Amino acid sequence: MDSSSRNWPPILALNLLLIFMILPFSLAQSTAQAPPPASDSCNGVFLSYAYTTGAQLPPEVKDPSQQPYRFESVLTVLNNGLDDLKSWRVFVGFTNNEYLVSASNAVLADGSSIPGSVGNGTVFAGYPMTDLKTAVKTAGDLTQMQVQVKLIGTQFGVAPPKVPMPSNLTLANDGFVCPAAAMQGTHEMQVCCTVDTKFKTNITVDEEFLPRQKGDLTIMYDVISTQESKYTAQVTIANHNSLGRLDNWKLSWDWMEDEFIFSMKGAYPSVVDSSDCIFGKQGTFYEGLDFSTVLNCERRPTIIDLPPTKANDTLLGLVPYCCRNGTILPPTMDASKSVSSFQIQVFKMPPNLNRSQLSPPQNWGINGTLNPDYKCGPPVQVSPSQFPDRSGLPVNSTAVASWQVVCNITQPKGASPRCCVSFSAFYNESVIPCNTCACGCPSNIARTCSTTAPAMLLPPESLLVPFDNRTVKAKAWAELKHLPDPNPTPCGDNCGVSINWHLYTDYSRGWSARVTVFNWDETAFVDWFAAVQLDKAGPGFEKAYSFNASHLELNGVNNTVFMQGLEGLNYLVAETDGANPQKDPRVPGKQQSVISFTKKTTPGINLVGGDGFPTKVYFNGEECSLPTIYPSSAYRKSTSIIFSLLVMVVAFVVLQQ
Repeated sequence: MDSSSRNWPPILALNLLLIFMILPFSLAQSTAQAPPPASDSCNGVFLSYAYTTGAQLPPEVKDPSQQPYRFESVLTVLNNGLDDLKSWRVFVGFTNNEYLVSASNAVLADGSSIPGSVGNGTVFAGYPMTDLKTAVKTAGDLTQMQVQVKLIGTQFGVAPPKVPMPSNLTLANDGFVCPAAAMQGTHEMQVCCTVDTKFKTNITVDEEFLPRQKGDLTIMYDVISTQESKYTAQVTIANHNSLGRLDNWKLSWDWMEDEFIFSMKGAYPSVVDSSDCIFGKQGTFYEGLDFSTVLNCERRPTIIDLPPTKANDTLLGLVPYCCRNGTILPPTMDASKSVSSFQIQVFKMPPNLNRSQLSPPQNWGINGTLNPDYKCGPPVQVSPSQFPDRSGLPVNSTAVASWQVVCNITQPKGASPRCCVSFSAFYNESVIPCNTCACGCPSNIARTCSTTAPAMLLPPESLLVPFDNRTVKAKAWAELKHLPDPNPTPCGDNCGVSINWHLYTDYSRGWSARVTVFNWDETAFVDWFAAVQLDKAGPGFEKAYSFNASHLELNGVNNTVFMQGLEGLNYLVAETDGANPQKDPRVPGKQQSVISFTKKTTPGINLVGGDGFPTKVYFNGEECSLPTIYPSSAYRKSTSIIFSLLVMVVAFVVLQQ
């Protein structure tokens, strides 16, 4: 001890000595007891969502719930399991009407483009790193085990210091169990998802590629040849749904690495434009390329099919299953026409100038005219496809790399049908028309019709008149039959296609219906079809007389009748002008047939009570709107009573004589 320490009081010296003795032990204890990171205790897939910062955005609005705020957050996905996590997908339950502006290392799994609305929650999919390897295979290399998605967007109504956290966070891959996410303070949410031991799968963990998936529609993106700065891909669209179809299909995607379309065979961009390349980085890099021959440089091109006349064109055709005017039929109708295909030559940009550096486009979308809506997932790499060899030899050539996009039919929230059904019967003179605004209400604010009043009953002949011209007939019929006549009158159905189902006859051993299809559109339907589901009476179907009809089993139930025009007559023409366009209404395209049923296989059915009317009707894959009521049998009963009374009176008169 130095001279100054000798002057300390004995008790103070003792305290200092104890402090110096205990302090190292305390530091060691605090270090040993510090809790490990939450991810270290997760023996599965660890997910976290951390809010980092936010600020109010202009304009300043009066309603606090509508005030916009910027948010920045980080989504982390870490594979701590024993198996590779292939094609990772994570659901984030956004609840504050979020509008996502950017997301690094990920795309939206439903095919939507960024920026876009994600306010009802969304699923993120990995891009460009779709698979997360294990610590065992990488010696703990986080760059291969983990991905962090930096999110920037706009949310509404949550002002600082409150934090706009999602309602849920979970792994969307099959075969995992995720408990409810737990909050870590106010700014972070975490969850550990583990393998579901009860989940059955035929996937072998060691397989290099995921197996091909099933869906209503699948799209294959097969790279069939590759060079340093360009490659050729074949795109094949295949329909697998018994009632799904596409007419005049339009296919779109997003290029993620500044690629552009140089040439195509079997299809064509809807817009031929190379200006984005000429004034962009592509024009700078490819100085010697003649961009006048480049087809399209849009980041999100739209591809359309070619007409049949180009099928054998040496420059644009000669691709199997190409050139059908964008028509893809269901396989139940014609398997040979349920596929469409084309080839595309793609130029790449740095730093991807390597023949093995291949990346498919993302955010796929497809739609048609009067067809179901499809939602497409992200492309998933699968085992390379095989094609018949061009030489004609009995061998197959293998693609360089293949990706599969799976699309399923969806019904968007608030979407309206595009076709509707009316009911009528032999025992009632009135027709129950399509529902008011069945396919959407008029957009004109100054409308003079009611969007909420029930549709008025109609005389049968008015079905041949466009709904805009039925008002006079409907009012006259209401006055004649003492029916309700609302003011203002109900709006029309606004449907491009309508189908009338008429209960035609009912006898002891069977019954029949008459089906009439009306086309109110300006586009004709080639190879049209309709499907009618009858829950109780469907198994009794016998035959159709002017249509080609057959039983169709859906979901293991044989209660649906599939109808199409006879060969050579399967063409539903468009609406045309009347005989005198100055005064006559337009005339719809129309096809009609009687369908017969037997009661042998459906004893006890109540046709008048509703069993003789469809529970679902589809036209070209689109589900139609149905009336909410059936034709009343009161008229039939009153007629029977009057007839019975008349017979009794005649008999009484005869007996008196």
